[in-house]
Amino acid sequence: MKEVIQFISSTLGQFTALIQPYYNEVALTIMATTLVVYGDVLNKKIKRIISPYHFIIRTVVFVLVCAFGYGILVVFATPYVKQVILLVPYAYQGLFVVGVFLLLGYLAEHRRYI
Repeated sequence: MKEVIQFISSTLGQFTALIQPYYNEVALTIMATTLVVYGDVLNKKIKRIISPYHFIIRTVVFVLVCAFGYGILVVFATPYVKQVILLVPYAYQGLFVVGVFLLLGYLAEHRRYI
């Protein structure tokens, strides 16, 4: 029994060591995927707010939000996502990352994106 626990612990540690150099990319991917899954919700709220304004103003706001707003959100939020990953104990970080992607896949499926 002790050998099994040691094997599982070793395997989890090796998996974490394998993906640890890519935590910046993993965090960026998590942010981008979250925006893909929930970006339409944000766009609908913004659309509701700016709907009474002139077409040109609505277009400018849409371009600013999509081009710069989401980009700034990804750039500034990605380090925080990486910090959340690093808060998880080392042996479980790889498993946590896989779990987050599985959760995002489930949420995408639930919202009928897949």
